Amino acid sequence: MDSFITIKRFCAWYGKNQALHDISLDIPKNCIYAFIGPSGCGKTTMLRSLNRLNDLILGFRAGGSIEIDGADIYAGNGKRFVESLRKSIGMVFQQPNPLPIPIMSNMVMPLTEHYRLPATALKERAMEKLKMAALYDEVADNMNKSALTLSGGQQQRLCIARALMLEPKIILFDEPCSALDPISTFKIEDLLLKLKDEYTIVIVTHNMEQARRISDYTAFFYNGSVVEAGDTIKLFNNPETDMLERYILGKF
Repeated sequence: MDSFITIKRFCAWYGKNQALHDISLDIPKNCIYAFIGPSGCGKTTMLRSLNRLNDLILGFRAGGSIEIDGADIYAGNGKRFVESLRKSIGMVFQQPNPLPIPIMSNMVMPLTEHYRLPATALKERAMEKLKMAALYDEVADNMNKSALTLSGGQQQRLCIARALMLEPKIILFDEPCSALDPISTFKIEDLLLKLKDEYTIVIVTHNMEQARRISDYTAFFYNGSVVEAGDTIKLFNNPETDMLERYILGKF
């Protein structure tokens, strides 16, 4: 497979504590790649290293390399370099985090922070992304209402739509459905399956059935290392390690 994101012997530390040990993964373009494993195994650290969000944590340092489309994202350390990187990588968190302002204001804020565009252009892009997130029909008549009036599932889809506003190449999802009911979870999963046609998606999930349902590839993390990685169907149906087999069966 052709790699779009290439992780080579990547290590990460928080102070003296090493959180990741020699992670090497190849993530193709336009796929859903899932990180699974027990709590504290390093999957969220790996996810947040892809947009250098961990740089904001005091004492964090990294070794090895992460290349996106052939460019090492840890090669440059200037503020503009990191800001440009983060603009090209959208992120959606575990808890929906809309701002307590109108729905339309939530949508246009990422653009108004970085660019000067006419109001009509802002509105057009917001409507386009809300449609991509399968939310537009539900909010079209309420754009001036606070985003906090939406249900949890709607708020999360709003956050996904907002993440698309800067036209990212990659979208990172950190357990986006853990706080949602089954119906909302299904809508998010269905949305991700559609979005992968245009974006490369990396998702951290504790829900193994979710990884099995929607991901093309999966990496199983344990104690800061990748135990197994590869095609999701093969990984779940024929695990090569006893550790992954026991994890799938819920035995640890």
